[in-house]
Amino acid sequence: MKIHSINTGNFKLDGGAMFGVVPKSIWNRTNPADQNNLCDWAMRSLIIEQDNRLILIDTGIGDKQDDKFFSHFHLSETDLFEQKLNKLGYSKSDITDVFLTHLHFDHCGGAIQWNKNRTGFEPAFKNAIYWSNEKHWDWATKPNPREKASFLTENILPIQESGQLKFIERTGELSSQIFNNIDAIFVDGHTESMMLPKINYKGKTVVFMADLLPSVGHLPLPYIMGYDTRPLVTMTEKEKFLEVAVNNKYILFFEHDNVNECCTVKYTDKGVRLDETFLFEDFFN
Repeated sequence: MKIHSINTGNFKLDGGAMFGVVPKSIWNRTNPADQNNLCDWAMRSLIIEQDNRLILIDTGIGDKQDDKFFSHFHLSETDLFEQKLNKLGYSKSDITDVFLTHLHFDHCGGAIQWNKNRTGFEPAFKNAIYWSNEKHWDWATKPNPREKASFLTENILPIQESGQLKFIERTGELSSQIFNNIDAIFVDGHTESMMLPKINYKGKTVVFMADLLPSVGHLPLPYIMGYDTRPLVTMTEKEKFLEVAVNNKYILFFEHDNVNECCTVKYTDKGVRLDETFLFEDFFN
């Protein structure tokens, strides 16, 4: 197995929305905002080479929406994913599996692209199986008013229409093994049945944090996004996960932290807190 980190681009989101009830005077120390109260965030993916598979975890925001939509997010470097993939010796057609942690636009938008004539949509990874789960798919295709703006039809329905969609079975909080050395942790605070890939790699456990922990700045329990549909559930899930992470020396891989790619955590008198931060490839090389 080989794993590579690829940032599919950067974008900006409102700092207050990202930290919920935590005052700006506190979160601004770790995630400084610009004059419009916007903070910088990454959209980081993992590429996993294993058993004749090339697995992509999350796809970033894509480029299908109009200028008005993208103007809200101040995107940068979103056109470099394919170049970065090519540097690894691969093209988009080599991807065999696309694992979508959930179907919010900044996690799945790159899964679907315009067709050649821009008359409709097609899978960006034509040879891949797209993995979601039935509970989350139903949640995303029949969205509640709170999340409707994050579940974009053009990002989601073409996956099913392509015939490339498969569901991972949920049995409790942990999936059965999806791929060799990879299963998923299910969490429900951010959105229904979000999946966090849990990867056994070189004797360590790496967990792709998606939106349970968007950044190092979200480690304290009350630091929960305003986007979360069930914030008290998120807090319980975080507390349980972080205890397991400390005890088992997990490596936390951050999808959205614009500065810190990975970290470990430790017990302190204030609860579980940051231990060390590092680049994924530096740690394993």
